[in-house]
Amino acid sequence: MRKWIVGGAALAMVATCAVAQRGERMTPDCRKEIVQLCGTDRGAIRTCLREKASQLSEKCRADIRERLGQRGGEEKMSRAAVGATEMAYGDEPLQKLDFWQAKSERAPLVIFVHGGGWKRGDKRNATGQYKASHYTGQGYAFASINYRLVPDATVEQQAADVAAAVAYLRSNAKRLGIDSGRIVLMGHSAGAHLVALLGTDQQYLREAGLRLSDLSGVIPLDGAAYDVPAQMAEGAKRMKDTYVQAFGTDPARQKRLSPYWHASAPNAPAFLILHVEREDGARQSAALSETLRKNGTNVELRGFNGKGLMGHMEINRKLGDPNYPATSVVDAWLRQVFDT
Repeated sequence: MRKWIVGGAALAMVATCAVAQRGERMTPDCRKEIVQLCGTDRGAIRTCLREKASQLSEKCRADIRERLGQRGGEEKMSRAAVGATEMAYGDEPLQKLDFWQAKSERAPLVIFVHGGGWKRGDKRNATGQYKASHYTGQGYAFASINYRLVPDATVEQQAADVAAAVAYLRSNAKRLGIDSGRIVLMGHSAGAHLVALLGTDQQYLREAGLRLSDLSGVIPLDGAAYDVPAQMAEGAKRMKDTYVQAFGTDPARQKRLSPYWHASAPNAPAFLILHVEREDGARQSAALSETLRKNGTNVELRGFNGKGLMGHMEINRKLGDPNYPATSVVDAWLRQVFDT
């Protein structure tokens, strides 16, 4: 039986109706989970689940997916983004990726890792409207991956998922028309943290049967948790609960999950670190860039206009738009690392 990945809005709609109707076809345990997480007000449930659906158990999410199918809602459950082919790189429901094949054989590959505070996000709608068409238009293959989410998974498992997705794509390089020697990891926000972690802490790639040198480079987009202890001490207070949920309160674990604290060699061959005008993001990006540079890694740091959350969203949403300034910077950098 096929497993569908349901968008947050569709899941919220069905779950809201199910609770309002006293869950005629929903299990009592799932209905109880939803009420405990979001209360009983119908409007509040829908808003809550758009943000917190990933905190439901997989069993409850599966129950909601089944209800959505029974309501004739399969059209809302596209398994892959437009123009992409969905592939499973593991056995878990979220261990899937969308892949856009290049027109040429042995094409370089750009792999995108979504953000969402390590607890939400989806491969289908996190890339922005430009990336897939832009990078395939540049002659590259493009992939957008899902990974297991907090709290059902740990950040360590998320990093392992990203490494497993890279390994899957490399192992299928011939079939997919990929040049396995030219792969760049790109991630936004929490995804920026994850790709930077893979590019500095070699254990995740090694456990997937890969080496840091199997990456051509890493592009973190406006991350702000490269040094987790510093971020938790100095970062935006409104994100404190998110950081605690992801990284816990043990300083030793926080350091283990910090790209900054793994930036001594070896690292991925090259980094392009981009940020907007967010104080913590700019500070963290500069600190990671400096320590990478001091340890002999090729790194470029670039800042762009865009304040606060809107700027943070814009750099992801608009990257690939020829009129957005970061697009030409990334294009030039990709040409450089893929040609070497």
